[in-house]
Amino acid sequence: MRGVDARQGSAFSYVSLEERVPKSHPLRRIREMVDAALVELSPEFEGLYSKIGRPSIPPEKLLRALLLQVLFTIRSERMLMEQLDYNLLFRWFVGLGMDDVVWVPTVFTKNRDRLLEGEIAQAFFQRILDQAKRHHLLSDEHFTVDGTLIEAWASQKSFRPKEEPPEASPPDDPGNPTVNFQGQKRSNATHESRTDPQARLYRKGPGHEAKLAYLAHALMENRNGLVVNTRVTAATGRAEREAAVAMVEELPGAGRVTLAADKGYDTQEFVATLRGFEVTPHVAQNTAGRASAIDKRTTRHPGYAVSQRARKRVEEIFGWMKTVGLMRKTRHKGLPRVGWMFTLTAAAYNLVRIRNLLEAT
Repeated sequence: MRGVDARQGSAFSYVSLEERVPKSHPLRRIREMVDAALVELSPEFEGLYSKIGRPSIPPEKLLRALLLQVLFTIRSERMLMEQLDYNLLFRWFVGLGMDDVVWVPTVFTKNRDRLLEGEIAQAFFQRILDQAKRHHLLSDEHFTVDGTLIEAWASQKSFRPKEEPPEASPPDDPGNPTVNFQGQKRSNATHESRTDPQARLYRKGPGHEAKLAYLAHALMENRNGLVVNTRVTAATGRAEREAAVAMVEELPGAGRVTLAADKGYDTQEFVATLRGFEVTPHVAQNTAGRASAIDKRTTRHPGYAVSQRARKRVEEIFGWMKTVGLMRKTRHKGLPRVGWMFTLTAAAYNLVRIRNLLEAT
């Protein structure tokens, strides 16, 4: 018998959000790890809020919502609020009830800025790493470092001379003014972006166009390809090697470790610095018209070849963060905000990776 296409909805639901989410859903394991980390972060949250006044968005729900934005590639806070209004899975993950009112996007972003001031992303990232360590998923001996370009939220038209006076007359089109900079010599020493002054004009390599960008850096452990440290710096020619040294200094323990990297790190200064830290430099040899700083003292060991194979996994991390995590072009301005979101995106990647590893075992 054919069913009737009835359009009258029920006034009440007798199925809870918990029952609607399948027991095998991937977000269940991720939610468990997130909740465990948020319980540990409760003292840090207390220090960010006043004891008086109106209650704000709970920081736990705020952070879960930001993770959803990364995990499901939601490109704006307005779209995130729209999804939270009707998506029951999202409501369950964040901790909203069936009838709870969704926040206004501007209120949501203002509350997110409070978390940025408290460096909560770095603390949350470290709590997720601690969980991976308890499951024996981290290597404490073999690591890989690499950097990637993150395009800034600023156009080439905003890159103007620093000493240029403000325009006497309004532009022909305030949203997209006509700018002709052909034939002009532009450099970071004489120009800066009016939209994001901390962004730098940078070219990743020969044959690539110059972009207003930041450099993001990740330190990966080689056992399971988890991110163990992050940095976002201004885009300069030495930034990748300087960030690598800074992250190596923060490695726990006193034993000798190996550090894999691509040819861009093959310089005499960088290799000598690593050896001074008792770090074995498993850097790819760059012999294009020059002598490599890596000699047979390093390459003759079988571990060097193993590191060269394992280091390619760091590109998978950057690929996920740029395609799924929306980090190809940042939606934020300034080093603190871009670095905060990059660290949170790295934590989201680790959550997915840890969940997959635990399911496999």
